[in-house]
Amino acid sequence: MTAPVLGGKIISPWGVFLDTDTGLGWGYEGNALSFSAYVGASDSRKDKNESMHAGSKRLKGMGEIKSRPQLGVSAAYNLGGVIIGATLEHALEEDKHKETGKAFTHLELSLGTNLYEGRYGSVDAAINSHFGDRNYLQTWYGVTADQATRSRFKEYKARAGNISNGMNLSWSVPINEHTQFSTLLDVQYLADEAGKSPIVEQRLQASVLGELQYTF
Repeated sequence: MTAPVLGGKIISPWGVFLDTDTGLGWGYEGNALSFSAYVGASDSRKDKNESMHAGSKRLKGMGEIKSRPQLGVSAAYNLGGVIIGATLEHALEEDKHKETGKAFTHLELSLGTNLYEGRYGSVDAAINSHFGDRNYLQTWYGVTADQATRSRFKEYKARAGNISNGMNLSWSVPINEHTQFSTLLDVQYLADEAGKSPIVEQRLQASVLGELQYTF
């Protein structure tokens, strides 16, 4: 699916920021260490086709995973050109939907580095692994008995563990002093708990994103 997305980020001199991706938070950037903590909204998924929303009519009967308040912390350390990163996010409980409204936690670990910096911009690469608690895996990849009776999928109980492993490659090209264009390729391979879910069509998933960034 291809769709335009408009985003923005405002950062104050004291480190407070407002980001359309992560939410409202505070961040610190030093020579080698960076850290941020934020409050935002979790991802969502519909069980029908709807523009500008994740989901598919193939998931009919699974119910909607509603966005809910989410707390996050992220840290990165530059170790001799290799950037070690970790992001932990916890979505709060959404009581109205017992099957898809439980609180859940997601962790991403990454290793990244710069491959090229020159007249043609910069190229960065990273490998990453995603992990989730039982509620996360069950919410996004599991199928309860009630969901099985309403949908095309058989019951599936997902356990906590590794969600996926993958890599991403980004190429950023400056257009002028304030504007740059970036292309991001992201490839993920779903691990056993997620990959064996009956709602998954392909374990290998890839996406390409183009971003035009303007700073002032």
